Amino acid sequence: MSAIDTVVVPIHRAGWPFIAAFAVVSLILGLAVWTPLGWAGLVLTLWCVYFFRDPDRVTPTRPGLLVSPADGRVTMIVQAVPPPELGMGDAALTRISVFLNVFNVHVNRVPTDGTIVAAEYHKGKFLNAALDKASDENERMSFRQRLPDGREIAYVQIAGLVARRILWWVKAGQEVKAGERFGLIRFGSRTDIYLPDGVAPLVCVGQSAIGGETILADLSGTEPQRYGDVR
Repeated sequence: MSAIDTVVVPIHRAGWPFIAAFAVVSLILGLAVWTPLGWAGLVLTLWCVYFFRDPDRVTPTRPGLLVSPADGRVTMIVQAVPPPELGMGDAALTRISVFLNVFNVHVNRVPTDGTIVAAEYHKGKFLNAALDKASDENERMSFRQRLPDGREIAYVQIAGLVARRILWWVKAGQEVKAGERFGLIRFGSRTDIYLPDGVAPLVCVGQSAIGGETILADLSGTEPQRYGDVR
């Protein structure tokens, strides 16, 4: 990677309309209203550019690894039933929740190779995505994926207080690869991933995750669940 690649990060195409709108409003405010407002608008425009960045990631390719679908902080590891619209039954599975603040990369990535079995949108509320009940009550887009060994996982894009639009680019029947971009949530939000029965998480609550890179679990591993002390 060259030095310039560490500074100049690609911007996702979904962000350009917002960046352009921020820039035009900033110009109008600065020229026609009050110069300090223009400078404030410039700061917001630069933040918008930063928000929609879409950096390349190096995804581990060993079979059986599940990588994080999003950047952010692991806020919960609990037993929970997958979204009912996915038809995965009533048995509770281990759910890892990753909370994205407005400074995280918001492009979402596929956790592992497999086939999308179901992709279901659920209209809902816009509660604080850090709350446990946001998994059930907030607007969400849920994916059920079958893995090469026949097991299944689920992962969910959840809107938050600020997020008002979930974008996705995969559909039922589609073959996907680990680390592949599958969607984006505009502004603060959360992603959940449900592990197959008996698979232990390899991250701790409070740990930072990098989408497409951080290993959340090993489907073929025997290591017990990890615990940590966030200070």
